[in-house]
Amino acid sequence: MKSVGRVDLPDQQQQALRSAIRWEWFTIGYTCVTIAVIALVVGGSQAMKTAWIEDMLSLIPQIAFLVALLFIRRRPTQAFPFGLHRVMGVGHLVAGVALLAVGGNLAVESIAGLVRAEHPAIGTVQLFGQTVWLGWLMIAVMTVIVVGPFFYGHAKAKLAPQLHNKVLYADADMAKADWTTTVASIVGVLGIGIGWWWLDGAAALFISLGIVWDGYRNTRAAVRDLIDQRAQTVDDAGPHPLVARIVDELERQPWVRDAGVRMRDMGQVFHVEAFVVPHRDRVSTAKLSAAARAIADLDWKMQDVSIIPVEAIPDEAMRA
Repeated sequence: MKSVGRVDLPDQQQQALRSAIRWEWFTIGYTCVTIAVIALVVGGSQAMKTAWIEDMLSLIPQIAFLVALLFIRRRPTQAFPFGLHRVMGVGHLVAGVALLAVGGNLAVESIAGLVRAEHPAIGTVQLFGQTVWLGWLMIAVMTVIVVGPFFYGHAKAKLAPQLHNKVLYADADMAKADWTTTVASIVGVLGIGIGWWWLDGAAALFISLGIVWDGYRNTRAAVRDLIDQRAQTVDDAGPHPLVARIVDELERQPWVRDAGVRMRDMGQVFHVEAFVVPHRDRVSTAKLSAAARAIADLDWKMQDVSIIPVEAIPDEAMRA
C-alpha cells in the first residue's frame, strides 16, 4: 500500500504500514491460539471467563484496522470528495462501543455474582497419570500468554505515531495493559484455591471495569474525531503541533498580515482550512497556490489544503 487517498506515503510510512499489517495479522493468530488454550482450562472461575471474553474483544481493533485499510487507499470521487478516510474512525468507534457494551455487561454479572455470594469451584484433571488441580494449569497458561502482548504492544506503539493511526494506537495501548488482566485472573484463581470465593468475583469485576474504561476512552476519542474536533496528536494528549507549524509558515509569507488555521483529523490525514489576512486587498492566485504547496510540503498527512483570504481571522481558528 503506497498511498492513502490522494496522498502518496513516504518510504518510512510505507515501511511502517507494512510492519503494522504484519503485526496485526500476527496478533490475530496469537489471540486465536490464546482463546483456544484458555477455553481448555477456563473452569468455573469468573475471572478466567472474563479474561477469555476480553481476548475475544481484543480482536476487534485489529480487524477494524485491516478492513479500514481496504477503503482508505481509494482516491476521492465526486460521490466522496474527501475520500474514505473516515472509515478508520468508524472502525475506531465500532471497537470502542463493543468494548463499552460487553465490558458493562460483564461488570454487571460480576457484581451480581458477588451480591449472590456465588462460590465458584475449580476441579481437578488427570495429567500424565497424576491428579492436578486445574487452577495450576490456569495460572500457567495465563503466565505464558502475557508475553506476546508485551512485545507486539510496544511494537505497535512505535508504529502508530508514524502513521498517525488512532486505531493502531488504541490496539497497542490495550495490549500493553494486558498484563493487568493476567494478574487479576491469577489472583482470582488463587482466591478460589485458598477459599476466598469473593476474590474471584472481585478480579472479574476489575477486569471488566478495565474493558469498560478502554471502551469509554476509544468511543470518546472516535466520536470527537468524527464530529470534527480540532486535530489532536495520536494519543489525544493535545492539539497536533502541525497546526502551529502551519500558522508559522503562513506568517512567514511577506504578503500575509495575520493567519489562523482550522484543521480536522480525517483518519491518518488532515483537512486544513487556512485563513489569511493579506496586507493588500488583492492577492494573486499564484501566491495562494504557492502557500498551499508550502503547507502541503510540511508533512505527508496534508490531504487537503485550502487557503482562504479574509478580512478577519474567525474566532474558532487557531493562531500562533
